[in-house]
Amino acid sequence: MSTAILWPTFLQVGLIFAVLFTLATKRFAYMRDHPPRRENFASSESMKAYFAPVASPASNLANLFEMPVLYFALVPLLLIFQHADHIQVALAWAYVALRVAHSLIHITRKSANTRFMIYLASCVVLSAMWIGFAVDMATATAALANLPGS
Repeated sequence: MSTAILWPTFLQVGLIFAVLFTLATKRFAYMRDHPPRRENFASSESMKAYFAPVASPASNLANLFEMPVLYFALVPLLLIFQHADHIQVALAWAYVALRVAHSLIHITRKSANTRFMIYLASCVVLSAMWIGFAVDMATATAALANLPGS
């Protein structure tokens, strides 16, 4: 069984922690420079308004728990069913690289058009991973059904 697919997965996890660290750093710096008042934390809306100038890392962190959940669901399936082949590993690296690029743009440059194109590309790669896994599973199921005595 190939465990090479774990390396891009570790990078994806590292990305999540890096964005979390960035979020904490930016929020603490903002709070130091703009001391909050009690009313800034009276409701979720007022807290969101207070942190609006440093909202990009929070938005990106939330985004890292949307589509990437499908990636994190697929990796164990690929390992369990021994379908983490070189194609899936290459796609995993491409997916994670696109997610890193997406996060960097989201947090720093804020270029919505570029970020969307990278997001779309990552969705295409993730779809290819799932389609590949589904085809592999269908092929394996058909092969088992054709064995003598089945």
